[in-house]
Amino acid sequence: MGTRRLALVFASAAVLGLGAGCGGGDSSSGGAISADGSSTVGPFTTKAAEDFKAQGGGDVTVGISGTGGGFERFCAGETDISNASRPIKDEEAAICAEKGVEYVELQVATDALTNVVNSENDWVTCLTVDQLNAIWKPGSTVSNWNQIDPSYPDVPLKLYGAGTDSGTFDYFTEVINGEAGASRSDYSATEDDNVTVQGVSGDKGGLGYFGFSYFEENRDKLKALEVDGGEGCVVPSVATAQDGSYRPLARPLFMYVKLSALADSEGLADFVRYTLENAAAIAEEAQVVPLNQEQVDAELQKLAEATA
Repeated sequence: MGTRRLALVFASAAVLGLGAGCGGGDSSSGGAISADGSSTVGPFTTKAAEDFKAQGGGDVTVGISGTGGGFERFCAGETDISNASRPIKDEEAAICAEKGVEYVELQVATDALTNVVNSENDWVTCLTVDQLNAIWKPGSTVSNWNQIDPSYPDVPLKLYGAGTDSGTFDYFTEVINGEAGASRSDYSATEDDNVTVQGVSGDKGGLGYFGFSYFEENRDKLKALEVDGGEGCVVPSVATAQDGSYRPLARPLFMYVKLSALADSEGLADFVRYTLENAAAIAEEAQVVPLNQEQVDAELQKLAEATA
């Protein structure tokens, strides 16, 4: 699936009525199943929706408003599924509880959060967690590559990354800077990872981060950096995310599914079950890291208990 394919997928989702920030229906009211949230999980859910419909299932609309934005809509009762690239926060769970929205958390895939530079960058192949922290910590004034390492050239550093509503932002800042949400603010922030692709690919000194699938989509114009989490440089890949060696930037990806909608809509339960049963094939097509069979079986058991 190329960049043009991703653009068409998201354009299709918007035409169906669930672009980021738009109102959406509830499957229990007879409308399409509605999902919103993470831009990292979005391609996975969109592919699942396409395959489900091709097999005779109903419509599933997929919005991309970031993990935080997705939880806002989910807890307000506007969507059936909230795609998330991090676990729900305590304050978000409290809002859901206040609104009477109960849910089941299901892991659907894994991700290797990826640092990328311009394809013309020939001076760096690996950054340590300490170097990433020096670049991204609150108050950082690093603005040139030679400030990261004196052997690097005198090239201005331009930073691109996730917006504050993104689960990618929360996860990256927590593992790199020690606290979710702790980050320098003078960078190009966006909830749309394609904007980061465009920024880094157009700037020789650019550095950005996003989910592995967006690097896979853009290998021809970006270079992925290895990360040294203390045991040597490790490349982001399906294999290193699955075996746990890509530390600390491998992370689980989730769907949160509303229990009342599961109870009222056989179509929603069918879609979620289909997604889990075919998670490996869907993940491969969406270019995220698939679950192993033991993980799939565990999530199917959680779904069975939620629909009992």
